[in-house]
Amino acid sequence: MRRVAVLGTGTMGTGMARSMLRAGLDVTVWNRSRGRAEPLAADGARVAGTAAEAVAGVDAVVTMLWDGASVAEVMSGALPAAPDGVLWAQTSTVSVQDAGDRLPALAAEHGARYLDAPVLGTRQPAEEGKLIVLAAAPASHRDAIAPVFDAIGARTISVSERPGDGTRLKLVANSWVGTIVAATAQAIALAQGFGLDPQLFLDTVRGSGVDAAYLHVKGQAMISGQFPPAFTVHGAVKDTGLIAAAMRETGTDAAVMDAVAAQFRRAADSGHGDEDMAAVFRAFRP
Repeated sequence: MRRVAVLGTGTMGTGMARSMLRAGLDVTVWNRSRGRAEPLAADGARVAGTAAEAVAGVDAVVTMLWDGASVAEVMSGALPAAPDGVLWAQTSTVSVQDAGDRLPALAAEHGARYLDAPVLGTRQPAEEGKLIVLAAAPASHRDAIAPVFDAIGARTISVSERPGDGTRLKLVANSWVGTIVAATAQAIALAQGFGLDPQLFLDTVRGSGVDAAYLHVKGQAMISGQFPPAFTVHGAVKDTGLIAAAMRETGTDAAVMDAVAAQFRRAADSGHGDEDMAAVFRAFRP
């Protein structure tokens, strides 16, 4: 398994493609806006003009697109050009219904082997090949695509053989990520509201039972007011919306997630949607 097509070369897809190239895989890339894909040519990737062109003759396809609708649209046009039995690793964050029903049905229609394989991590882990892959697919599919997962990830979690379970676990993990970022913003905003140096909060929890590395990464961004995007506010709006909907569908109280989602939406509506999700801080102290 050597030839891979990466469809979607935004922040995450670009890093993943570079990690595959470093691992010696033969990578073809495509993006709806070609200019986002062309820089990868300098790293050794082929840049395709269409998604169908990108998947022709490959062993595996990796999709890293915005949502379930965009994945379905792109792959509906691409899969007829892919070899029969092609491996399709769907790594975007989509709804449980898309991951477990709609997209597997699309794969089956075209004879593709589908893996529900969302990833945990942002820009830097994607660039370094240190993502965590949450794979839900038959073991034979996971074994066949292992060179790709080994290239992009520090580890692969074999969630189950049922498509949709990888996405379920991704939404569980993202519920924690979104909440801790919003909670960090709340704490730093409150410290500032009290007239305290918010660095005192970070120093106080450092090394304690409630410490987390992510708290300091996002907290420092909030204190400095600098938000270069690793994962955007717009992305957090999408994901927290998916999580809240899934919580209601499972009978789980979504009150906290609804509040978190509302703060990310407020930050996006204030013009911070393309900044890092740490810019949710602006919703607490505009």
